[in-house]
Amino acid sequence: MKLIECVPNISEGRDKNKIEQIVRAAQNCGVKILHVDTGHDANRTVITFAGTPEKVFSAAFALVQKSCELIDMRQHAGTHPRLGAVDVCPFIPVKETTMRDCVDIAKKLAEKVADELYIPVYLYEEAASAPERKNLAFIRKGGYESLPQKLKELPPDFGPANFSPSVQKSGALITGARNFLIAFNVTLNTEDVALAKQIAAILRSKLKAVKTLGWAAPRYNAAQVSFNLTDYKTTSLYDVYEACKSEAAKLGIEVKGSEIIGLVPEAALVRAGKKYLSGDGVTHSKEQKINAAITALTPNLHSPFIPEKKIIERVLLR
Repeated sequence: MKLIECVPNISEGRDKNKIEQIVRAAQNCGVKILHVDTGHDANRTVITFAGTPEKVFSAAFALVQKSCELIDMRQHAGTHPRLGAVDVCPFIPVKETTMRDCVDIAKKLAEKVADELYIPVYLYEEAASAPERKNLAFIRKGGYESLPQKLKELPPDFGPANFSPSVQKSGALITGARNFLIAFNVTLNTEDVALAKQIAAILRSKLKAVKTLGWAAPRYNAAQVSFNLTDYKTTSLYDVYEACKSEAAKLGIEVKGSEIIGLVPEAALVRAGKKYLSGDGVTHSKEQKINAAITALTPNLHSPFIPEKKIIERVLLR
């Protein structure tokens, strides 16, 4: 069976009723909801679902439609950068599908959202219409507050380019196709956001295939360094976590633990665990490597890390 994953990030992380309605809108289209990860301080929820290309497309549109109905960007505030009610909606090939399939779905979604919901849409990553637009940070720079000027200086790929009352409410959508991305937040033993931003800036220049931000996490009484690993085979969870620990130590602070937002590929944990276990001269099983990664990375600092609920391959088999 052909399978595609979709990971929309919506600009609502506090109103449980709204989040449930938005998730239900996608679920009603026949996709499997794999995970829902809500962030109060970011005021953002990451929803992961999968299904056949046709069902994923229908679910993505239904989710965008319901999100723009329930979320008013004029009243939104949170620590995470965002451009619209559905900030970003990427499609990822999973089984018997290609990146080209995902690009086609992203463009089809962009056209339908623009034509029927009158929302500006930007394409990014593999669906980008220009090289500079591949980078999500380039499109999203300045956030929702920059949108009136952005629509003039960086016209959307689809939809209106004017900041009308309806666009003021919905903001803009960013959609595209990409490989699997791991969202990984490392929590520091300080509330000093300036230190988190300093670490993020250093690692942004040092690590390949990684995007970083430093921000406050008031709910945890801490600052965090937030990472997006765009290719965990190039830079692993081990590389990121240990580099963060090293830079934190130089500033006289420590890493308390981490959290993985959404789902993680099994191979990413195996790769990290293998590095943590290297050098002892023993051959380790896959489960031992996964357990070693979980022990060392401490992704259960803020909530339980249950492999059956966080590793994508295991969730798909449930």
